[in-house]
Amino acid sequence: MLTATPAHRGPDLRLVALVFAAAATTLVLRTLYTRAGLPFFADTDDAMRMVMVRDFLAGQSWYDLTAHRLNTPFGAELHWSRLVDLPLALLVLVFTPLLGADMALVAAGYVWPMLLFALLLWLSAGLAQRLVGPEGVLPALVLPVLSPAITAEFTPGRVDHHNVVILLTLAMIWAGIEAIRCPRFAMACGVLAATALAIATESLPTIAAAILVMGLAFVVDPARGRTMRLFGLSFALGSMVHLAIFRPPSRWLEAACDVLSPVYVAVAIVVAAVFTLASLVPPPRAAWQRFVLLGVLALAGIGAVALLYPQCLKGPYGAIDPWLQANWIAAIVEARPWFATITELPAYAVAVGLPALFATGVIAWRLWDVKEGRAEWAALLVFTLCTAVVMLAQVRGGRLAIMPAIPAAAWLIVMARHRYLATPRLRTLAGLLLSWLAFSGVALLLLVTAVTNLTSTRPEQIAEARASKEPCLVSSAFADLAAIPPERIMAPIDLGAHLLLYTPHEVVSAPYHRNQQGVRDTFRFFNDPIADARAILIERGIGLVVLCPAMAELRGLPDRAEDSFVNLYASGELPAWLHDVSLPGAALQVFGVLPE
Repeated sequence: MLTATPAHRGPDLRLVALVFAAAATTLVLRTLYTRAGLPFFADTDDAMRMVMVRDFLAGQSWYDLTAHRLNTPFGAELHWSRLVDLPLALLVLVFTPLLGADMALVAAGYVWPMLLFALLLWLSAGLAQRLVGPEGVLPALVLPVLSPAITAEFTPGRVDHHNVVILLTLAMIWAGIEAIRCPRFAMACGVLAATALAIATESLPTIAAAILVMGLAFVVDPARGRTMRLFGLSFALGSMVHLAIFRPPSRWLEAACDVLSPVYVAVAIVVAAVFTLASLVPPPRAAWQRFVLLGVLALAGIGAVALLYPQCLKGPYGAIDPWLQANWIAAIVEARPWFATITELPAYAVAVGLPALFATGVIAWRLWDVKEGRAEWAALLVFTLCTAVVMLAQVRGGRLAIMPAIPAAAWLIVMARHRYLATPRLRTLAGLLLSWLAFSGVALLLLVTAVTNLTSTRPEQIAEARASKEPCLVSSAFADLAAIPPERIMAPIDLGAHLLLYTPHEVVSAPYHRNQQGVRDTFRFFNDPIADARAILIERGIGLVVLCPAMAELRGLPDRAEDSFVNLYASGELPAWLHDVSLPGAALQVFGVLPE
């Protein structure tokens, strides 16, 4: 029988260090050699994060989150948190005197994700030791390393906020589980929830799970009222502190649905009020009565918030232009439901989705079969279910669903190992191997890739399409543009962030929903009649059009105009006022905009 380990007994740090060293070395060597000649900041979010960090170091205000060279000449405010900019900025400051300004960005891009990965593995090992025992530590360390959804977010160059959110998710789960027996951990859970919310609204499913765990703990045992109350109060107070950090006082009452604002602070206050009131009044004797009490109070509070801020009922991104929703957001494969991506990205969907789905079944089995530690495992089930549901709604949510699944995977592997050692047969050996395989994302990825490659060429076509963009995103591709005086540039949406990072120029768009005007004008430029496209350039004072031929904008929309830029470019019939000034062999095509 497997039993939990007391919280004060941590995992073997030597084993944690060994696995981390092996994983970090692999990730760094893969970046240095396998990806040599490919972009270091490959994702647009990573490039844009470094743009914001560099602007911050250049003197831009802590509260000023406007990318002033984006949506030229107007600028566009982003919804990102300075909490991620700050440690990156400190690293860049440390490395700049040693390596120079440009290489300091790269050095920070190596160090930051590795530091976060070390913390993630330590937390994963500690949670497994707590729930499974010392035997569960090794699987809890190895399986995250074998998950493409995790390693992709902690690889060198990955400096956006997603890895921070993954780390905070696991920390929230750990604190929430510890709070079952030790109420003071509820305060840590509340502060972690507020911090995760301050960094990104993608944390909302995990925060909702934490709220459910605290409320259901009281429903099951009214003696946990103090735990519930401490969580609610710390969550509300933490949210208010983070709002003060995020916005200047003049904007504290400014509502927003896609970022920490009075909308979410109001929800946190409702949680605190409901949990405090329910914990202080004499608790009803029956569990169902306590459930109804919390439900009625919560519905009243959330209903009041909905009346105050009805615009947020559509979700964080409900305010996006419907045209952009249909023609831009809908085209993002990773934003589609998990079942829909089985045909588009089968290997990734299986590697990310199956471990999360398997984990819910394993936890349910453990709750049914083992009496010890049921409260803690029930809490883990709530976290696992909430993150898995989001993963099913949008496959990119899988990056948050992997780590909650790891303790379940560790328990299953240890159980399978015990059975094999007790009865060393082919059947029990197969069970042990399958328990590893079911949660080893890399193995699942390779297996599905092999099968799909035998039956279809579509995965290869998708990989080729993605790879063909990469020569446009390496720093050397921008060297000639960086050498000329600042200009205003029209470019494909996914090229904008790298233009901002590697050149002094301004751009119309990058893939951020708060820059709807710039994104919409970019689509119009490529797909509307060429006379309308020229009007956009004149209105914005654009001097250059920069293209990466492999990017989607050059394929155009189905309903594009006959004389659209896309069609004229494909036929080699661009108007004379677009003068090709590209250098031979360059990855980017550059056109000067001439007066007619």
